[in-house]
Amino acid sequence: MTEKAVVTASKAEHQLKSGAAFLIDALKKEQVEVIFGYPGGAVLPIYDEIYRSGMVHILPRHEQGSIHAAEGYARITGKPGVVIATSGPGATNIVTGLADAMIDSIPLVVLTGQVATSVIGSDAFQEADVIGITTPITKHTYQVRKPEDLPRIIKEAFYIASSGRPGPVLIDIPKDVAILDGKVGDEPEMDLPGYQPTTQPNYLQIRKLVEAVSNSKKPVILAGAGILHAKASENLLQYAEQQGIPVVHTLLGLGGFPADHSLFIGMGGMHGIYAANMALSTCDLLINIGARFDDRLTGNLATFAPNAKVAHIDIDPAEIGKNVPTKIPVVGSAKEALEQLVAQDGKKPELTEWMETLQGWKQEFPFVYNRESDILKPQRVIELLHEKTDGDAIVVTDVGQHQMWAAQYFPFNKPHAWVTSGGLGTMGFCIPAAIGAQIAEPEATVFAVVGDGGFQMTNQELAVMAELNLPVKIIIVNNHALGMVRQWQSEFYEGRFSHSKFDYQPDFIKLADAYGIPAFKVDNEADASAKIEEALAIKGPVLIDFEVEAEENVYPMVAPGKGLHEMVGVKL
Repeated sequence: MTEKAVVTASKAEHQLKSGAAFLIDALKKEQVEVIFGYPGGAVLPIYDEIYRSGMVHILPRHEQGSIHAAEGYARITGKPGVVIATSGPGATNIVTGLADAMIDSIPLVVLTGQVATSVIGSDAFQEADVIGITTPITKHTYQVRKPEDLPRIIKEAFYIASSGRPGPVLIDIPKDVAILDGKVGDEPEMDLPGYQPTTQPNYLQIRKLVEAVSNSKKPVILAGAGILHAKASENLLQYAEQQGIPVVHTLLGLGGFPADHSLFIGMGGMHGIYAANMALSTCDLLINIGARFDDRLTGNLATFAPNAKVAHIDIDPAEIGKNVPTKIPVVGSAKEALEQLVAQDGKKPELTEWMETLQGWKQEFPFVYNRESDILKPQRVIELLHEKTDGDAIVVTDVGQHQMWAAQYFPFNKPHAWVTSGGLGTMGFCIPAAIGAQIAEPEATVFAVVGDGGFQMTNQELAVMAELNLPVKIIIVNNHALGMVRQWQSEFYEGRFSHSKFDYQPDFIKLADAYGIPAFKVDNEADASAKIEEALAIKGPVLIDFEVEAEENVYPMVAPGKGLHEMVGVKL
C-alpha cells in the first residue's frame, strides 16, 4: 500500500478532516451560493478545498471590491455575504467594508487567513492583529484554534450575522488550522449564552403606542432600513393604511414603503423633501421604526421634532434613546411589532386636516431644478433612468451628489432595489456593490450610478463585469469634481475649491474599451435618452459617461447645525 493510500485509510478509519474541509462543508450547510474572495498564502489550503468543492467563487480585483460586492449581494438577498481574504494586507484591505457593513447593519461572514499559530505575535510575514483591528467594527470576531471548532463557529457566525440587528462577523483562521486534521463529530450546537436578541416586543409598550396613535392629531411614521432587514414592508403598508398614518423614509429605508402611495410623504433629512422634513418638525407623534436617528436625518437635535411624543421600535436596544429622548421604547423586530399593532386595530385618529397640510407641502415644494438649461442636468439623467425602466430596476450608488440625486429623482415602489453606503459614506462602494447586486438578481436591470471621483477608486472591478458578462449599466455622473466636497466648499468655505476639482481625468470610454465593455459619452438630453435605451438593449455591461452641469448643487439642503425646518434651496 502506498503512503498516500495509508493516510487516506487512516483518515477514513478515524473520520478525520482538514480544517479547510470542515470550513467548506460548513459553508455548504449554510447554503452559501457564492463566495467573494482574493487568494493569498495564508488561505491557500482553503482555496485548494474550494477548487475541489466546485463552489461558486467570484474574484474581484481588490479585497475592498470583494467585501463591497458581498455587501451588494447581502442588501438584495438579505442573506449574509461571504468574503475570504488572506492575512496581513488582504485582511486590512477589507477594513473599510467591515465598517461600512457594521454601521449600515449588513450581514456578512468574513473569513481571513492568518499566519500559523506558532508564529502569531512574532511579526511574521503578512501578519496583522486582525482581531484587534476589526473588533470595534464587527458584530463579533473569532480566531480559530482547532479544526474541529470550525463547524460550530461557522454556524454561530451565520446566526449572529443575520439575527437581531444584522452585521458583519469575522473569523480569523491560522494557516496551520486550515491544514491540520480534526476529528469529525456530531452536528455542532451553538454556544451563545450571552447573545439572545429580543424579537418579540413588550405587549404593554405596544398598547401605549396604540393609545398614543388614537389620541394624536399629527402622527408620522419614520421608516428606516430596519423595515427592509426585517422584511416588514408589507406589514408597514398594512399598518399605515389601517391607521391612515403618513410615512417618511430615511435614505437607507427607501423602498420599504411604495413611493407612489398617497401616504408616502418622501425622504427626510439633509437633502430630503420639504414636506417630509416639515412633517418631522411639526408632528405630535413620531413613530420611528428601524432607524438610528442619524445626524444627517435629524439635523440640529435641539430643534428636532420639538412637539412630538417619540416612539421608537428597534431590535437594537442601544439605539433607543441614544440620540433622541424616547417616551415609548419598543424593543423587538419591526415585523413582529407591526404585526401586533395591526392586530390591535386601534381607534383610527382623525387626520384629514394633517394629510391636507402634508399633501399641500408636497405639491407646493417638490424637488426642483432648472429645466430650461441647455446643459445636461444630473437630475435629468436620473429621471431618464426611471422613465426608461418604469422604475423596475436596482439602483446602486456611490457617495456624494449623484447619490442624493438618485434618492430624490428615482422613486422606489418595492423593497430591496436601492443599494447605497449610508452611515460610513464610502467612496468606491458602487462598482463592486453593483456586481454583488447583479449576481444576487441575475435577471434584474442594475444601474451602477457613480461619480467620476468614486469610479476611479474601484474601477478595476470592470474586469469582473466583463469576465462574467454581468449586464450592469454603469452611469457615470461626470462633473469633473468631487461634487459634494465642491458644493460644501462653495457654501461654507467662500468658494475656496481646495483639491476638489479634477483638472485631469482619464478617457473613461477608452478605459471601458480596454476591458471590452461598450461605452458612450453623452453631453445632452437627446443623446442621453437614446443611449440609455441602447444600453438597456445590450445584454452585457455598458458604461455611459454623462458630462453634466459642473456647478450643479444638491437642493434642498439643511446646513450643518441647522434644524430640518431651516432648509435652503426649497425653490429655484
